[in-house]
Amino acid sequence: MKFAAFDVGSNTVLSLVVEVVAGNLSQIGDFARITRLGRGVDANGRLNPDSAKLTLDAIVEMAGKARDLGAQRIVGVATAALRDASDGAAFIAQVKQLAGFDLEVISGETEADLSYLAVKRGLPLDPAAKLLIVDIGGGSTELIRAQPGSPIEATSLQMGSVRLTERHVKHDPPTSVDAAEVRLDADEKLKGLHWNYQPDTLVGIAGTVTTIAAVALGLEEYDAKLVHGHHLTHDEVTRTLLKLASLPLAERKKLPGLEEGRADVIFAGGAILERIMGHFHLNEVIVSDQGVRWGLAWRELEKALAAP
Repeated sequence: MKFAAFDVGSNTVLSLVVEVVAGNLSQIGDFARITRLGRGVDANGRLNPDSAKLTLDAIVEMAGKARDLGAQRIVGVATAALRDASDGAAFIAQVKQLAGFDLEVISGETEADLSYLAVKRGLPLDPAAKLLIVDIGGGSTELIRAQPGSPIEATSLQMGSVRLTERHVKHDPPTSVDAAEVRLDADEKLKGLHWNYQPDTLVGIAGTVTTIAAVALGLEEYDAKLVHGHHLTHDEVTRTLLKLASLPLAERKKLPGLEEGRADVIFAGGAILERIMGHFHLNEVIVSDQGVRWGLAWRELEKALAAP
């Protein structure tokens, strides 16, 4: 059986095509397109028409590629942008009409559950460790805590790379005031958690964390094998943020490891990661290249295996 899993986020459309082999998943295709679906949603409560069209075109194109690779079924989830936009239902109807599959708008908690499943199945972690997983998206950030003998706890915070950039980054490059406002916003959200929790291990998933890792590693071309499982230190994150803040957008786009489409929002996303590391007193983050789309694929496999 071959199927595809889509993750339609506030910044990026991701699609994974897998084949079920001996009860496991084997990747046969992985596609990404930065479309900025969340542009303006925080301020206006509606989708930007240009971003919505770009996103819809990307979904239709990727669905075609998935079917060309033999996908017999397509499943998809959408996150913060479509949760928050008043015209999200109309967009989902267009996806059904033009791409031929249902796009499920999931809660932040469900998004966190999928992230946890992706990490659990995708990284060799100590099962006795107290774990914190962070997924920094364009519109929201999901935090998951998991420790032996207890159910996982998850929350979704209304801070993301696009959202905090639109709120606070008013200059190019970001000024010290812009940077301070991003950090303060992130700190306020984290203080509101009231989590009395000291994890042993931090795992970061999704494009913000993988991009910070790729820039820190100076990768001329993105290589998932080098990024996935990399231990990114707090010092590396701080140095990368200083580099990002020192360059105007045109120069930032030229940095090795940085996708052009992320260049304008990566500073805020990286700042969120740095504040999370500081808040939980963690010196490193293990980077996962396998996010919600992988969790969704694992969930579908589990459903298939459980079916009579």
